[in-house]
Amino acid sequence: MRSLLLVGAALIAAPVLAQEARPTVNLKAPVKTFGRVSFDGRSLMIDGKRTPIWAAEFHPYRLPSPDLWRDVLQKLKASGFNTVTFYFDWGYHSPKQGELDFTGIRDMERAITMAGEEGLYVITRVGPYVNAELARGGFPGWLNNQRARARTDDPEYLKAADEWLAAIDGIVARHQINDGKGPVILHQIENELSQTSPAHRRYMDHLYAVTRSHGITVPIFHNDPGRNGNWAPDGSPVPGVVHGPVDMYAFDGYPGGTCTAQGKIARGNGAPDWGYYGIGGAKGGASASPDTPGFMAEIGGGWFDYWGSDGIYACNAGQTGPGYGRLFYGTNFVNGIGLQSIYMGYGGTSWGWLPAPVVFTSYDYGAAIAEDRSLREKALALKPIGGTLAALPEIAAMVPADKLTPSSDAIRLYHNRSPETDARLILAAHQPGHLTQDTSFTFAADLPDGHYQMPQIRLNGYDAKWIVAGANVAEQRLVYTTSQIQTARDGLLLLIGRSAEAGRTVLRYASKPAVKAPDGVAVSWDASRGDLTLDYTHGALSTVEISGGGRPALTLLLGDDAAGGACWDADGVLACGPALLRHARAKGGILALTGDTVAASPLRVWSKQTRITWNGAPVAMKPAAGGSLEAIAPIPGPAPIALPALNNWRMAEGTPEATPTFDDSAWQAIDHRADASQSQKPAGQPTLTMDPYGFHEGDVWYRAHFVGSADAGRLSLTYGAGGAGMVQVFLDGRLIGQQDLPAAMPRPITTGNITVPMPDAARVAGDHVLSVMVRNNGHNWDLTAMDEHKEGRGLIAASLEPLTGPAFAVPLNWRIQGRAGGEDFADRMRGTPNNGGQYGERMGWHLPAFDDHAWRATGTTLPQGAAGTNWYRTHVMLNVPRGQDATIGLAFGDTARPRSAAQYRVLIFVNGWNMGQFIAHVGPQRVFPIPEGILNHHGANTIALAVTSDGAPANAPENVRLVTMQNRRGGLEVAPIAAPASLAPTH
Repeated sequence: MRSLLLVGAALIAAPVLAQEARPTVNLKAPVKTFGRVSFDGRSLMIDGKRTPIWAAEFHPYRLPSPDLWRDVLQKLKASGFNTVTFYFDWGYHSPKQGELDFTGIRDMERAITMAGEEGLYVITRVGPYVNAELARGGFPGWLNNQRARARTDDPEYLKAADEWLAAIDGIVARHQINDGKGPVILHQIENELSQTSPAHRRYMDHLYAVTRSHGITVPIFHNDPGRNGNWAPDGSPVPGVVHGPVDMYAFDGYPGGTCTAQGKIARGNGAPDWGYYGIGGAKGGASASPDTPGFMAEIGGGWFDYWGSDGIYACNAGQTGPGYGRLFYGTNFVNGIGLQSIYMGYGGTSWGWLPAPVVFTSYDYGAAIAEDRSLREKALALKPIGGTLAALPEIAAMVPADKLTPSSDAIRLYHNRSPETDARLILAAHQPGHLTQDTSFTFAADLPDGHYQMPQIRLNGYDAKWIVAGANVAEQRLVYTTSQIQTARDGLLLLIGRSAEAGRTVLRYASKPAVKAPDGVAVSWDASRGDLTLDYTHGALSTVEISGGGRPALTLLLGDDAAGGACWDADGVLACGPALLRHARAKGGILALTGDTVAASPLRVWSKQTRITWNGAPVAMKPAAGGSLEAIAPIPGPAPIALPALNNWRMAEGTPEATPTFDDSAWQAIDHRADASQSQKPAGQPTLTMDPYGFHEGDVWYRAHFVGSADAGRLSLTYGAGGAGMVQVFLDGRLIGQQDLPAAMPRPITTGNITVPMPDAARVAGDHVLSVMVRNNGHNWDLTAMDEHKEGRGLIAASLEPLTGPAFAVPLNWRIQGRAGGEDFADRMRGTPNNGGQYGERMGWHLPAFDDHAWRATGTTLPQGAAGTNWYRTHVMLNVPRGQDATIGLAFGDTARPRSAAQYRVLIFVNGWNMGQFIAHVGPQRVFPIPEGILNHHGANTIALAVTSDGAPANAPENVRLVTMQNRRGGLEVAPIAAPASLAPTH
C-alpha cells in the first residue's frame, strides 16, 4: 500500500506504515559526545545542557546581496529561532570542473560567521546533492557530461564530489562549535537519498569517511525523504530500518495540506504523531533510532509555487500561518522531536538560472519572512514558540506522562513531563475531523504542585494551546498557565493568547504576595496551597506587579497575539512597540536600541539603563508601569518613497542569428562527441544537446545551412527546455515555428517535439539557413537518484524531411552557441546563474556601461518588435531616504492577474544582474523584487529587458514600473555588489 507524502519540497511516493503500539521511550540511551555537542535518545545537548533546536532554513545564494544576509539572520533571531540551517549549492560555486569560487556573493564563510555573530547556531547541509528546487538539484552544469552515475560509489563521480566537499567542509570545519567559538553544531551529508542499494551504502560510507577526514567533528546526519527509516545510524536496534554511516537519524515532512494551483487551500488531516504518540512504530519518527533524539531536518513552513499557477504564496502563508505553527510544531515537540528546522524561514529569490523546472523566479515559499524581507504574521506567532523553549528547554527532552481526558471529544490532550524536573507541557489540539470547530473544554490534571481543574479553555479551529505547568521560570514557581510564554527572564514574564479569549495563570508563594493589577485582571489567593491565581482576557498589553511572598518581585505582562507581536526580546532587553528590535547594546550608561518601524510607533523598554537611543537618536523617556520606561513621543516611521516613472526607453532588435548573413563561423560545429544525456537520439544523429559543448544555463542557438530542394518538406525537432521553456524556429530570418512547453504540476513537462512545415522558399534552389533558439528553463533535479538531471537540454534530435519517404533527405550541419565563453565565461563575479546565450547577453547589452545611444528611442512605451528577442533599456535615478530599508520591485502589467492574454517572456536585468524571468501568459509572478546592493537606492541604475515573442501586435510587452514592496525606517547599511560594468563582446 502506498500514498503520496509531501517531502523534501517534492511529491514522492512513500510507504504507509502499519499501525503499531506507541513506542517505548528509551530513558537509558547512552550519551554520545562529539566535542561540545552530545545527545542521548531524548535531546541534543550543548556543553552538557539539554537544548531544543528551533531552526529555520535560509539559502544565502537566493539573496545575492551579502549585507542583507545579516538582515535575514537578525529577523530569524528576533522571531524566536536559536538556529539557522544553510544549504550550499555546489553548482553556484563551480562554473567548470576543478574551479570553486567562494568570493563575493558566494562567500559562505561570511554567512556562517554572520550567523554566529547574531547568536544563532548553524546546521550545515553541503550536499553533494541538495535538491532545494535548484537546477540539477545543486549539481554543477559540467557534471551533466559525466557518464558516471551520480549519487553512487562510482569513482569518477566520487572524485568530483570530493573536490567540492574538501572545499566546503574546510570552510565549515573552521566554524564548528568544537573550536570554542564557531556556531556549527550539526552537519548533513547527502539529502533525501531514497536509494538504499549496496552501491549507495558504499557511497554513504565514503561520504562519512571523507567528511571526517576534512575535519568535521560535530554529529553527522542524512535527511530521509519522509519518515521511512532510511539511513538510521548503524547499530539501531529497530527492525526494518536501513542503516547507514550517520550519527543521528533525521527526516523531513510537509504535512497539513497545501494550496492548489488555483490558490485554494487543500487542507489535510491534523498534525501527524511522528514519534511518542504515533502509530508509525518501528520506522516512524524518532523511533527509527531510539538512541538518538527526534530530528526533523525539514518541517514545512510553506510550499514552493509552480509555473502556471494562480500564485499560491499568500495562500501558503495563511495555510502555514500562526495556528499551523502552534499545532504542527507543537505536536512534533510533544512527540519527542526536539530538533526542528522550518523549511523555509526565508525563501528569497531563485534569480537568474538558479531554479529547477518546477519553480519560477520567486522562492517566497509563503515563509515567515517574505521574499521582500518583511515579517509575516506567522513570524510573530513563531516568536512565542521560541520564547517557551528558551524558558523551558527541558521541553526538548520530555516524555509522555499520564493520560488526560478533556471534557470534549473534539479535543485531544498531549501530556509530557521532564524526568529530571517534572515540569509539564500539555498541548491541546482538535482531533482530526474537528479542525475547524470552535470548542470550549476543560480537564483535570495531577500536576507537580497538586491536582487542578482547569478553567474553560477555548480552541478555535486550526490551532493548539501550549499549557506549561510545574516549572521554575522568571525566578517564580509557575503552577500552570493557559497562556503561552513569550518571554521569561529574571523578574519579567510575558504571556500571550488569542484576542478576547480568557486566560489563567497560577503562581506559588510561601505567603500572600502584594499584587498591583489593572482592571480586568481578577486576583485570588488560596492560602492553603499558596496559590496566587490571576484570571484575565487577552487583549492590549497589561501589567501586573507582584512583590513579596518569599520570591523576587515579578512584572507580569499579559496580552494578545498582536500585543506579543509588538514585543521583542534582544540582548536581555524587552522592548515593545516597534516593528522589529535588532539589538540592545548597553555602553557608558546608554542603552542603544536598533530596529525598524513601519509607522510612528510607541516604545516601552524594560532596562536598568535610563538613557535610551533608537537607531542612534536619543529618545526622551518617562517611567511607566512595571519598572519600564516609555517614550514621551512616538519614535518616527519611514518617509514615503517617491519612485520615478520608467521612461526614456531605448530599443534594439536582438535576433541577428536568424538572418542569413549572420556570421556563425566562430560557433562550435556540432559533431558526434560523446555525451551523458539520458535523452535518446535516433541512430546516426550527431550530439545536439547543449551540455557537451559547455553550455549549461539559459538560451542556446543552433544554425544550419542547407541547399533548397523538393525534399525540404518539414522540420522535425525534439528538444529539452525545462518547465515553461520554449523553442523558436527561423528560416532565412523569418519565424516559421514556435512552441511553449506547457506548465504542468507537480512535475512540469520538460521536453517537447515540434514539426514545422517548411515554406515553399525552402524548396527553391539556393542557400538557406535554419536558426533555432531553445530556452532552457533549468535542468531537472535528481530526486530519485536516477540521473534525472541528465535529461537533454537544447536540441536533442533534428531532421529536415520530405513530406513522404525517409528522413534525413536533406543533410544539416549544425553549429551551436550559448553563453559567451561557455564554461569559461568572463563575468565570474555574477557567476553561473547570470547569463545565457542571447545575442544581447553575448554583446553586453545587459551591462550598465553599454552605450545604447544608437538604439531607437521609444519614450515611455515598449513597442512591439520583430519576431524573436528585442531589447529595451532605460536608466533611472533613485533617492531612497537614508536610514530606510526598502525593497523595490519591477512590476509588469496588471499585477492583480496571474497571467495575461499577451504571449511574451522577459529576461530582467538590473545593473547587469539577471533578476528573473517573466512569462506573461504563463505566470503567476508579475512583481520581481530587486535587493538593495544590486539596485542602487541612492544613485543611477540601468534596467535592460530581453523580450521574446512571435512579434504579433497582440503580444506586445505591457507597461513596466517600479513599485515599493516594503518600506521601513531602520535596516542596515548595504554596500553595492562589485561586478563588471562592461565586457568584451562575443558574437
